[in-house]
Amino acid sequence: MNDTVIPDFEAGRKLFSNECNFIKGVVSIDDLPAGDRIEVAFAGRSNVGKSSLINALCNRKNLARTSNTPGRTREINFFELSRDYYIVDLPGYGYAQVSKSTVSRWTALMKAYLRGRTSLRRVFVLIDSRHGMKKSDLEFCGELDTAAVSYQCVLTKTDKIKRTELEKRIAATEKLLLKHPAAFPVILATSSHKNIGLDELRETIASMN
Repeated sequence: MNDTVIPDFEAGRKLFSNECNFIKGVVSIDDLPAGDRIEVAFAGRSNVGKSSLINALCNRKNLARTSNTPGRTREINFFELSRDYYIVDLPGYGYAQVSKSTVSRWTALMKAYLRGRTSLRRVFVLIDSRHGMKKSDLEFCGELDTAAVSYQCVLTKTDKIKRTELEKRIAATEKLLLKHPAAFPVILATSSHKNIGLDELRETIASMN
């Protein structure tokens, strides 16, 4: 008898079969849309693959603008999914080819957003699987802990490393997060290029209420 349980990803597939559209880019906390629906945000170091992952999740090629130049996401970008969700693309932290004053402005805006957005269910913190968590990632997770915002780490670009290396990276990430109280314990492994882990991430988002 085969006791293997086949995951049911139907809710995630159904949710992301709906149209997803760009609503607005926010540069001031006063310009945030009404928090009248479930909201999930994507964050990570510059060039970690946030825009590519959002595009892949939503089955769109150019929904979120991608670039090889770090620091191109310069606003808090809101996308509406099925009128029940906001998908939010946050400016990349860490290295960016912009002025210090601009980075400071982004940082202040993100902190204000994270601390005051009651409709925000979870922040997905993207980590490049080839490099693992860096100082800037841990500092950002610390900000989320302080703000008491639930977050979950998502490894990106997993098609670029071997399976054994990925398993070690997942274990190392789990260990680093043990001391972070707001961290969700399950690490998701994804590849936008190979469509790896997208069903799991879609299902995770669909399960929120």
